[in-house]
Amino acid sequence: MTQMLLFPDPRPLVERLGQTFFQQAPQCPGVYLMRDAADTVLYVGKAKNLRKRLASYRVANPDRMPRRHLRLLRAVARIELQEFPDENSALGKESRFNRAGTWPGPTRFLNWRITEGGLNLAVKEAHDPDWHCHGPLGAGVFPLRAALVRLLWFALHPQRGLPAMPQGWFRRPLPVTTTIARLGTAPADFDESGTRLAALFAGRADEFTDWVRQRTLTLSHPFELAVREADIETVTEFATRHSPCL
Repeated sequence: MTQMLLFPDPRPLVERLGQTFFQQAPQCPGVYLMRDAADTVLYVGKAKNLRKRLASYRVANPDRMPRRHLRLLRAVARIELQEFPDENSALGKESRFNRAGTWPGPTRFLNWRITEGGLNLAVKEAHDPDWHCHGPLGAGVFPLRAALVRLLWFALHPQRGLPAMPQGWFRRPLPVTTTIARLGTAPADFDESGTRLAALFAGRADEFTDWVRQRTLTLSHPFELAVREADIETVTEFATRHSPCL
């Protein structure tokens, strides 16, 4: 006797793209590009028969599919299909895409906002409409966020410096959301930090780094200065590699 499933397997792509998309996919060789909500290519695959290949993505069984594949399917917003006359042509196209640096992986966004409690910076896998946002980004978002947290701490609390910086902001992974508390700092200074972050993510990194240096003129310990300059270098390198996306 066949046992009935208590809950059906998740079908995120069918829910998002519709059953018709899979039923009408061409039965020919081709390449498929999975894209997220920002139209970034998450994955490129090749198929001898596009309809049959795409059918394997309709059901996301967590017991049979690797976790990274499940994360990928949850992030896909649309699938672009490119038809080819034969499988070798499709293979060549797929190889060119992958040599250009396309691989599966979760998208991440750097979200930030100013609240009564202070300045929050969070790494999320989606754009939160209640936050300012930059992305999508790859794994580099984590060292970027850590560098920003330390620089903003120095800039907003220059008199407190490194000794008063919260423990764990150097050696441990930061929590999903990190808060730079106000601790008596004037509200106008926090508002200014938001303006400088917006400039950084708009491609004007000098406005942010110059502001940090100006705010931290009182730093004198060689280690504090070394930390500041290393983090400024991390932020500057990020700015040169990424185009503005607000």
